[in-house]
Amino acid sequence: MTTTAASAKSARKPKGEGHERRAEILAAAERIFVEHGYEGATIRKIADEVGLSSTALYMHFSEKGEILQEICRQTFDALLVVNRQALAEPGSPEQRMRKMMRAYVDFGFHNPNAYRLVYMTSPAELREGAQDAAQVMGAELFGAFHQVIGELEAAGRLKSDARTTAQAFWAGGHGVISLMIAKPYFDWVDREQLVSTLLEGLFAGLLKS
Repeated sequence: MTTTAASAKSARKPKGEGHERRAEILAAAERIFVEHGYEGATIRKIADEVGLSSTALYMHFSEKGEILQEICRQTFDALLVVNRQALAEPGSPEQRMRKMMRAYVDFGFHNPNAYRLVYMTSPAELREGAQDAAQVMGAELFGAFHQVIGELEAAGRLKSDARTTAQAFWAGGHGVISLMIAKPYFDWVDREQLVSTLLEGLFAGLLKS
C-alpha cells in the first residue's frame, strides 16, 4: 500500500449514525455544488469532503441528483415551516405579510448555499432530480404568499391584482438575497439598512394606505 493510499484510508471517518452521516453528506454537497457547480461536483469529491469512500456514500444516496433533490426538499421544508408560523400568528394580513417577507429574506442570508441551490440553480441541473421538489414545494411556498395577498385584496389594500402583487413581493425579496450572495465584493450598504429600505419600499409601493 502506498503512503498516499494509507493516508487516505486513515483519514476515513468512523462509521456514525445514519441520520448524522446523511446530514454531513448534505452539508458537504451544498458547499461542493456551490463551489464547483452541479456538473463539476462528483460523488468522489463529496465523499472525500466527508471522509467516506465513494462506496460508503452510495449506501446513503444512489447518485448526486438524489443529493440535490434532498437538499431542495429540506430547504423548502424549512421555509414552509417559517411561513406556516407566520400565517398562524395573530395580526392583520399586512403584519403577517411583513413577518413572512422578513423570515424569507433572513432564511436566504442565513442559508446562502442552500438558497443558491434552490433558487439559483439552472433548470438543466434541476432536471437531474430536484425539479419535482422545486415545483411542488415551491408552489406551496408561493401559495402561502398568495393567500395573505388575497386577504389584502379582499380588504381593498392592493394597488394591482393579487397575483402580480405576490410575484412582485417575491421578486423583491429574492433580488436582494441573490444579489448580495452572488456579489459579496460589491460595496453594499449595511445589509439590515438595505433590506429594511427595500421592504418598506415594496409595502409602500404595492399597498394602499
